[in-house]
Amino acid sequence: MFLFFKPKPVLKDLLADSFVDIHSHILPGIDDGAKNIQQTSDLIKSLEGFGVSQFVTTPHISHYIWDNSPQTILNTYAETKSLLERDNINPPFKAAAEYFMDDWFEKHLKAEKLLTLKDNYVLVEMSYMNAPLELYKILFDLQVAGYIPVLAHPERYIFYHKKFNEYEKLKRAGCKFQLNLLSIVGYYGGEITKITEELLKKGMYDFAGTDVHHAKHIKAFDEKVNSKNISNLKEVIANNTFFKF
Repeated sequence: MFLFFKPKPVLKDLLADSFVDIHSHILPGIDDGAKNIQQTSDLIKSLEGFGVSQFVTTPHISHYIWDNSPQTILNTYAETKSLLERDNINPPFKAAAEYFMDDWFEKHLKAEKLLTLKDNYVLVEMSYMNAPLELYKILFDLQVAGYIPVLAHPERYIFYHKKFNEYEKLKRAGCKFQLNLLSIVGYYGGEITKITEELLKKGMYDFAGTDVHHAKHIKAFDEKVNSKNISNLKEVIANNTFFKF
């Protein structure tokens, strides 16, 4: 008896020609992403080659590490757009932010309007070491302020891996989940791929993002997807059409 297995797809081939990337670090010199306009240009060209049709780039706002503000991000965005247009590079992209949830962010939330992915959807992250003590208060306050929190790469918070019920608790608290696409090809390690597969299987992801910082990330899109839940993955990727602008 012969068994025929469908070959696993290459990650970049799943992006089709309509993917709206809602998580990247392509603005130059503003965080740990692109260092200069040439790298920005190279990253954009590579992503467009995969089928990314629009970008919402999301520099870090983390007071103790990357002390950006909405204004510094918007200024860098405007300058970057101008430099790209000068070289006849006209990608449809806009700027938001990836907010680090900590005590400073809680105060910041009350002080000014946040840069959102679209409407009231705001991208947030937390430490890879541990969740903030006031995590659920922060999520509650975000929603009281009219925002919908989108948690970046939940699969990468290793402290939740043996406490899967915490993921379910986050969902019940109104948190959307954004998959880092490279997690499903093993880029961050086997343990993270394993929990990514579990989250996919349970249908817990809402959106996806590349989280591209540099050329090494781009190269990883040539890897095969390590998942048995390809249909769920495709659905999550398709959900990003919500952010089309």
